[in-house]
Amino acid sequence: MENYKILNLQSISDDRGSLVVLENLKQVPFEIKRIFYVYNAQSDVPRGAHANKKSQFVFIAINGSIKIKIKEKSGVDKIFNLNNPNTALWIDKLVWKEMYDFSDSAVLLVLSNELYDPDEYINDFAKLRGNH
Repeated sequence: MENYKILNLQSISDDRGSLVVLENLKQVPFEIKRIFYVYNAQSDVPRGAHANKKSQFVFIAINGSIKIKIKEKSGVDKIFNLNNPNTALWIDKLVWKEMYDFSDSAVLLVLSNELYDPDEYINDFAKLRGNH
């Protein structure tokens, strides 16, 4: 079973602009407990580089573009280029992720099913690989 996938979000548009709705257990496959966003990120400085024990995430580039690299436990890398506010990336718990290559105007919106807890971070990929 995949522990990450692209979510295509429906956009409602008219002559006034566009709107995307995100609701618990509908467009977002979990109950949202935390929302944060990253902006003014340096394009050459990666963010993330960890996994989480309990947290799932939905990532949306609401402006600009961001690349997200997922490192599978096998060591294989998958790279996703988020550059459209109608496209999201869902990542399950225990998945190594790294955000990088932020464009100048990038804003990355992140939704999570857990409140922040520094004890649930796995910062060593070798420890994650041993957690099958």
